[in-house]
Amino acid sequence: MNATKQSKLGLVVAGLLLGILMAAMDNTIVSTAIGTIVHDLGGLDKFVWVTSAYLVASMAGMPIFGKLSDMYGRKRFFIFGLIVFLAGSMLCGIAQSIEQLAIYRAIQGIGGGALMPIAFTIMFDLFPPQARGKMSGLFGAVFGTSSIFGPLLGAWITESISWHWVFYINVPVGIVSLILIATAYKESLQHTKQSIDWLGAFTLVGAVVCLMFGLEFGGNQYAWDSAQIIGLFAGFAVLFIAFLIAETKAKEPIISFSMFKRRTFATSNAVGFFYGAAFIVATVYIPIYVQGVLGGSATNSGLILLPMTVGSVVAAQVGGGLATKFPYRNVMTVSAIIMLAGIYLLGTISTDTTRSMLTIYMILTGLGVGFSFSILSMSAIEGFSMRERGSASSTNTFMRTLGMTLSVSVYGIVQRNLFTDKMSDAFAGMGSAGGGNQFGNDPRALLSPETRAHIPPQILDKITDALSSSIAHTFLWTLVPAALALVFVLLMGNARLNRGQAAQGQPQPQPPAH
Repeated sequence: MNATKQSKLGLVVAGLLLGILMAAMDNTIVSTAIGTIVHDLGGLDKFVWVTSAYLVASMAGMPIFGKLSDMYGRKRFFIFGLIVFLAGSMLCGIAQSIEQLAIYRAIQGIGGGALMPIAFTIMFDLFPPQARGKMSGLFGAVFGTSSIFGPLLGAWITESISWHWVFYINVPVGIVSLILIATAYKESLQHTKQSIDWLGAFTLVGAVVCLMFGLEFGGNQYAWDSAQIIGLFAGFAVLFIAFLIAETKAKEPIISFSMFKRRTFATSNAVGFFYGAAFIVATVYIPIYVQGVLGGSATNSGLILLPMTVGSVVAAQVGGGLATKFPYRNVMTVSAIIMLAGIYLLGTISTDTTRSMLTIYMILTGLGVGFSFSILSMSAIEGFSMRERGSASSTNTFMRTLGMTLSVSVYGIVQRNLFTDKMSDAFAGMGSAGGGNQFGNDPRALLSPETRAHIPPQILDKITDALSSSIAHTFLWTLVPAALALVFVLLMGNARLNRGQAAQGQPQPQPPAH
């Protein structure tokens, strides 16, 4: 490869990495700023839509854009995703109400749904098999880093500048990515026109929306046996069955069941789902533990996640290299065992846990999860022809995101109920004089140093004990998806990275033309 081609290939990789960083980090940045946003815009009862609108739109877009990129080319839809994401970001920054912000977040999500899966697919198209392990490690490291640095950056921007800039910061990053891809990436046009499975797309989106909001509002906004919640779960069941039927009849389904006949693809998607479900719990509840139990600020709670960042980044790089030498299952088995150990240790935290011990637990968890960022993207797409890779990659990203999304709702319910029960036990018999019941349904009140300063020490001790215990038990419940991930890892078979020619007689991918 001559110097000019190498230079252009480097520019393409830089553009893809910036796109992944921006899309992956967005939701975690916003989650840190949501309290300030609600304070400024109002709409406490609707703030869940700010996150959910992005996730739903993003998940809906992933399989659709994956299919479209197989049909009409990766470059145009990656650029389209960037433009839509940037437009949504600018609109979010000028939102005047929580309802407007939710709509603009949905626009952002549509763009984000194109960026993540197509970036990994372009990488797989561009690089020969022997280089894919290293590049997947690099891409996975960026993805892992974004998951941890998002809360830290969001807290710093919110406290030092303004919550509006958690959205505006995407603009310069996205513009650089857009310029690099538009000028340096010359795509090999090996695509086939196919029909779009719109019925499958609509029923899938509808089912996910119903399930998400049924879990989010159940026991919170509405009783579990209310007509609203029963209706949402019934809607999920009907739409999901309709989706399954539509996919069996569609000529070119959004999520092709035939792909799942491949053992490695099916198990990789299941592992990705459960890894996403387990990792997001640590990402969400470690900052709450640091702020609510140890008394750290929002910025410090993001900073304390750095050990998990280091663990995941190192493991993503190491995992990509190991995948060139060993079967995917062997490497992921080690990964799953380490993750299980890390999450179990997180389940032992209490008010007496030291920062150094928490750091060790996070490093272990990060090491365990980090392997998946590079390996699963390779194992899911391995063996597919060029016209199928976009769909394979987008399905894998969709499954991981779905696991994270459902896990946030399910474990939010678990932690909230545990906290409420432990608060009731702690203040049993004290009545309103105890002074702790006012926090029973809102542990976020503890996250403010100003609020903590006005709580009598004996009351604060009971509250922090309850919060610490509820978070620890939530981590122990997280062992369920972590253990299921290990089960599916063991079912992956002996597939390994193909270091020879591409699958199915596909010509060797070439670097971008000059």
